[in-house]
Amino acid sequence: MIVTSSRDKSIILWHLTKDEKTFGVARRRLTGRSHFVQDVVLSSDSQFALSGSWDGELRLWDLNAGISARRFVGHTKDVLSVAFSIDNRQIVSASRDRSIKLWNTLGECKYTIQDGDAHTDWVSCVRFSPNTLQPTIVSASWDKTVKVWNLTNCKIRNTLAGHSGYVNTVAVSPDGSFPNRYWLCAATEQSIKIWDLESKSIVEDLKVDLKAEAEKSDVTDNANKEKVIYCTSLNWSADGSTLFSGYTDGVIRVWGIGRY
Repeated sequence: MIVTSSRDKSIILWHLTKDEKTFGVARRRLTGRSHFVQDVVLSSDSQFALSGSWDGELRLWDLNAGISARRFVGHTKDVLSVAFSIDNRQIVSASRDRSIKLWNTLGECKYTIQDGDAHTDWVSCVRFSPNTLQPTIVSASWDKTVKVWNLTNCKIRNTLAGHSGYVNTVAVSPDGSFPNRYWLCAATEQSIKIWDLESKSIVEDLKVDLKAEAEKSDVTDNANKEKVIYCTSLNWSADGSTLFSGYTDGVIRVWGIGRY
């Protein structure tokens, strides 16, 4: 099953097929939001979905019943990113109001990160690290930084600087993905930087060569070779050996990640 969100203010659940022409069939459409639905994620048991919208709210959806089970109210501007913890008991959200909020599943905000070491611009993405020994939250921002927070007290652990542009999205490698465990990918306009969260160092900088891609595909339009593209989504394979990245030119690029 796949769940998608859209600027048509809806969420759609898709049943995947093996048909080469029709990869998926819409199973259910969830509505009721008053603005664009920016982000949606599935719980690990696929029983619930969590969405964030430009109406400033999060919603928890019961997928079996097809209804909104809970509203999360507290952000003052658009919600840009949402995530479930590994055990589905905690929720984190990021917003254009420059804050990060930690919630329980009852819709109660337990902590807000907005002052002191907080981001100074829009918080574009938040994720939970799978590291259960040192539970952390990772956040990306238009202030060109990635920050790592202690989940237990929401205090700053590290600030990863050095990005040359807005950081659009982040992804943490899955637990048990040796040797790449707990690597973090941060995507900007120019590149995808892979950070080692333990050493706080960059182990790889992935850049798209549009000119080389155009030559391989026999594209003659120089505009395609020089256009600016942005990476807007990242996801690791289950074993942490492959990174999938989505770009604004409509292309998904797949990276094989080696040992460093």
